[in-house]
Amino acid sequence: MKIELDAGAQDSRRITAYRSGEIVVGGTAYRTSVIISSEHGVETWPPLSFEDFAEPHFETIVARQPEIVLVGTGGRVRFPPAPLLLPFTERRIGIEIMDTGGACRSYNFLLGEGRRVVAALLLPP
Repeated sequence: MKIELDAGAQDSRRITAYRSGEIVVGGTAYRTSVIISSEHGVETWPPLSFEDFAEPHFETIVARQPEIVLVGTGGRVRFPPAPLLLPFTERRIGIEIMDTGGACRSYNFLLGEGRRVVAALLLPP
């Protein structure tokens, strides 16, 4: 799906498209899982599948001190085990689990509102 840009948005951190096996951020295509932050930009994220999720992957997100986190779990919503999400609750960081397409759309919306948002995204199937 191609996503239209809003005028005045932070283009280099805006998700401009997502499709099977690829997420495009600011015109750059990524073919691996990524973390996109309104404050810190884009970087690769080690888990390649839902089954790969581990504590260090989520600690990386918490370290960015976001206001809200969106976790895209691929083509369908799958909820990580509660212990992986505990650090967000302890630090009063909002977290939403959704399919990757929904996380991409929500990230752009929150970015446009000027929120401190992080999207941790597995590739769409």
